[in-house]
Amino acid sequence: MAVTCFVLVNLLFLGVSWGVSQHIAWVARIQFLPALLALDYAMLLVLIVLTLLFGRLYCSVICPLGVMQDIFGWIGKKTKKNRYRYSPEKRWLRYTVLVLFLVCLIVGFAPVTTLLAPYSAYGRVVNSLFRPLYDLLINGLAAIEVRYDSYLFSEVQIWMRSVTTFVVALLTLAVLGVLAWRNGRTYCNTICPVGTILSFFARFSLLRVQFDKDKCKNCSLCEKNCKASAIDFKSGKVDYSRCVACGDCTAVCKFDALHYKPLQRLDRLYRKDRSAERPSQSDCKTANADSQPDAGRRAFLTGAGMAVASAAFGQAKIKVDGGLAAIEEKKAPRRETPVTPPGSVSAYHMNRHCTACQLCVSACPNNVLRPSSDPMHLMQPVMSFERGFCRPECTRCSEVCPTGAIQRITKEQKTTLHIGHAVWVEQNCIPLTNGDSCGACARHCPAWAIQMVEREVNGRVVEVPVVDAERCIGCGKCENLCPARPFSAIYVEGNTMHRIE
Repeated sequence: MAVTCFVLVNLLFLGVSWGVSQHIAWVARIQFLPALLALDYAMLLVLIVLTLLFGRLYCSVICPLGVMQDIFGWIGKKTKKNRYRYSPEKRWLRYTVLVLFLVCLIVGFAPVTTLLAPYSAYGRVVNSLFRPLYDLLINGLAAIEVRYDSYLFSEVQIWMRSVTTFVVALLTLAVLGVLAWRNGRTYCNTICPVGTILSFFARFSLLRVQFDKDKCKNCSLCEKNCKASAIDFKSGKVDYSRCVACGDCTAVCKFDALHYKPLQRLDRLYRKDRSAERPSQSDCKTANADSQPDAGRRAFLTGAGMAVASAAFGQAKIKVDGGLAAIEEKKAPRRETPVTPPGSVSAYHMNRHCTACQLCVSACPNNVLRPSSDPMHLMQPVMSFERGFCRPECTRCSEVCPTGAIQRITKEQKTTLHIGHAVWVEQNCIPLTNGDSCGACARHCPAWAIQMVEREVNGRVVEVPVVDAERCIGCGKCENLCPARPFSAIYVEGNTMHRIE
């Protein structure tokens, strides 16, 4: 189950074909924090009941960040077996982080919530570090198949959408990788707010890992292989608030002394009696010799070195004019009000609901969405039109958003939704800078919001654009197709509140 969820989440963030993505988008909606922000009470109830029945199965099966930590932990076991030790629960740290997270979530302080959200942290890692490598593979396959007159794969642009997000993703991968390699699920059981919330319910779970006092030989293999550091073999106790029901302890126990089963009465639980149950030296040697857990459950790993290689492929491609001269790349203008995606209602709504998971950025087929570098909206998606424009018929970002930050809209609503308005920059306009005729913005405007009017300049009559802000929908087509370089002569300012005609 963990492999299935992990593979589907990765396919979703890697931006596989839209036909596939539509059928696997549910894997994002079953994540705890997105369901909470989307007020999906039915899904929250399912996840809570799942925890009450099986313990923190969510953390070991559904959460992709948890599975990633298990991969690093599995690599760590290859270098040193039986590496873990029991450690008491650090409640002061767990609850401090949880309170801080909830306060920031309530007041809408995005920088903290986006950094601590586990699902979103993993999404940024995939989208920023592994997506460029995936795109590079697709481009290689496209180049090969063209020679055989096949066009199954289409070449895609490989470029770095945000340096800030890339650095954050790289640090996230490095820190979690080191922690998981050395100490297992340290992040899950000390920092992760979702893990702390679920730990309240896991204490009362029906199914739990329990000791059999008649079979336990105190060999300590269960403790040394518990990646959650939740088993104290000396007292025969399991911290169920941290146990993620992974089954590693039951897999390594050679005396069949651990079982994952419904809770029994306290008088039947394991009681400490080391004097009567002291194991022989031969038993312990045999147990330690055969202590390697079953690796078949996670027979895959992700190369950590791929994160470094992605930086080399994150550069923007240079467009060429007719194969003769390089065209200067466009630069983003300074917008007073950011343009938020259609369906986000307003910048305020986006800030309160978005966890910056980058799923909408990954799903955007027009290279319009990218993470914000604004500290107050850190890594949340904004629109910029240097590489494309928002097509009126495209609603993909609203279809994949799991938190409700971008609400679902129809194609009909999209064509009448005003997310911004165009602004003319006189000093950049080609008819005024060199006297040539243009009119590209007016010709391509899908809302007919731009008209060309005559104006006398230096004794010559030229046509310049006039924008009807009430008709403009803010799609950015005029800004994208404007031939002025490096800054367009017309750009889009965001509307504080989106409106529908």
